[in-house]
Amino acid sequence: MAEIKAADSTQLREIFLKYASSVDKDERLMTAADFAQKFLGIVPEEGGNVTTTSLITGAADQTKDGKISFAEFQAFETALRLPDALYVLAFQLFDVDCNGAIDLKEFKDVLSKTTMHELVPFDANCPLVKTYFGPDGSRKLDYAAFSQLIQEVKSEYLRQAFLHFDTKKNGTISALDLAEILKAFRKGAMSEFVEEHLVTVGGGHASHTVTYSYYKAFNGMLDKLPLLEHIFSLACRDSSAKEVTKEELLASSRQFSQVTPLEIDILFELCNLNEQTGRVHRDDLRKLMPRLPPSRLSASAGEAQASQDPYEYKEISVGMQVLESVYRFMLGGIAGAMGATAVYPIDLVKTRMQNQRSTGMVGELMYKNSIDCFLKVIRNEGPLGLYRGLLPQLVGVAPEKAIKLTVNDLMRGKMTRKDGSIPFWGEMLSGGCGGGCQVMFTNPLEIVKIRLQVQGEVKDGRRVGAAKIIRELGFRGLYKGASACFMRDIPFSAIYFPTYAHMKSYLGGDEPKKVHFMIAGFIAGVPAAGLLTPADVIKTRLQVKAREGQRTYNGLFDCMRKIYADEGGRAFWKGAGARICRSSPQFAVTLFTYEFLQSVFDVDFGRAKKPSHNKASPLPPLQHSDFVGGLQHANTTFAGVERHFGLVLPRFAPRTEAQQQQAR
Repeated sequence: MAEIKAADSTQLREIFLKYASSVDKDERLMTAADFAQKFLGIVPEEGGNVTTTSLITGAADQTKDGKISFAEFQAFETALRLPDALYVLAFQLFDVDCNGAIDLKEFKDVLSKTTMHELVPFDANCPLVKTYFGPDGSRKLDYAAFSQLIQEVKSEYLRQAFLHFDTKKNGTISALDLAEILKAFRKGAMSEFVEEHLVTVGGGHASHTVTYSYYKAFNGMLDKLPLLEHIFSLACRDSSAKEVTKEELLASSRQFSQVTPLEIDILFELCNLNEQTGRVHRDDLRKLMPRLPPSRLSASAGEAQASQDPYEYKEISVGMQVLESVYRFMLGGIAGAMGATAVYPIDLVKTRMQNQRSTGMVGELMYKNSIDCFLKVIRNEGPLGLYRGLLPQLVGVAPEKAIKLTVNDLMRGKMTRKDGSIPFWGEMLSGGCGGGCQVMFTNPLEIVKIRLQVQGEVKDGRRVGAAKIIRELGFRGLYKGASACFMRDIPFSAIYFPTYAHMKSYLGGDEPKKVHFMIAGFIAGVPAAGLLTPADVIKTRLQVKAREGQRTYNGLFDCMRKIYADEGGRAFWKGAGARICRSSPQFAVTLFTYEFLQSVFDVDFGRAKKPSHNKASPLPPLQHSDFVGGLQHANTTFAGVERHFGLVLPRFAPRTEAQQQQAR
């Protein structure tokens, strides 16, 4: 975790004075209400619990006079920047007399103010407490000893709560009892979805009787949700999927001995409540994650939660679909032009190597290898010779790459299941459709490009421009070799796009960085380009205009037969190295640019909407600009004390008897 930068002293004083409403001997001070209610916003200003307000203020009030000076406020900000701020804050909450040690009276006093104590009073005569404070309770705990105790208190309190509700002494409680305990003791560790379904899932689908083992496992599952999400990511990498079965999750959890099979069973019960798929998707896990409190980045609690909720996607109108396609087409065109320009010299070398024929020509081979070809082009034609035919390439590559990317995205959208996953066959079909659709642009583009690229092979030969080549070929001639183009582009895209998607997910998970786009695009191009080299060789031979003395071909199969008869099987792999060196970086640059432009110009065309579940509670807005330095973690640290140690404090004042009767 990155080191938290200290708050500027002058800025910190301005924030302090903004909230400090009390004056004592010309010194401005914060009252408990100023600190806990107005500044932190943890306790509501109207009807807030006075005891909780005082206890929270005590974490910063070192003199325990009920007020906070600027020096104490500054020390509180410093404490929140410590790596062990969670334990430091808990220690300060219990150190009521601020003497650097905690005695049994302080320990019992703070526990008595929690919501759990209202439900089940804590038995301080238990073996755990006696072990730490001594048989007579006279021992005091320093920070190190207390930090160990507070870790164990939660388990002990949960054990006592179970025994309290186990009135029949048969080792079971009801699902309603489970819900009551967890709402009082683990509220900060549960999402609204979990809280709403406690009774439904309590004890399992077959029974609403909760055994102690199930009770322990449910609490363990809540504690280990971040770890379970990590295990889920590992399982996704192993299976190349966005959802996993129970068996796959169990297999990935082997290296984490603290996760039990029963905890995973409970996880699947919760995730499959709405739809029995037998699988868990990442969105299912997100529903279980507890909501974080507002941070310095959010102006209100509602905005804080909004940033965490996953998106749902809805159908959009035909008009918006057209606009979305045009948008993706434009981005694809720009990305394609960038990729083509970056690797064009390699493409020229690849074409000349593939067109080099071993028989039917007078003299020796013109090029020994790709490097020899590259050097001879520079020597004989100059550096600009490497870019011969680039202009028509740029004119055609924009619609070519745009239609490929657009159709692939469109088809992936059609193949996407309700849970957001895409079957592997659907990914291959989407890529293949994109590759097939691009041929209408690819074939005319490539036949013109190839004929321009090979012109420099004949010294002092007649040079013609792209327009002349197009006139000579005519409309039908522009589609010469289209069968080979289909044979190359459909399987290429069917291999490339699924490989790219899974490599991107493998490298960066749900939030890949820009470098992951580049690496994934490069890696995916290697098998796609390499395996389809024979189809590319055939296409090149069919499209190049044969010079005098060169072998001519009449169609796809005639070309295949003659190449094999004249040059052997190795001839089909000519230029494979250059093709890989061209295609891998080209698509890496193209896909990187495409994803980068999509992230810069983030337009969802009305598809994305927030889900209705897990909405934020209406808490008072926070002045986020005042949460500087360590203070930006004040609320999350207090919430962590509740979530990790079970020390949930009541926010509202207890109701009077009259209010209770009125509620009934």
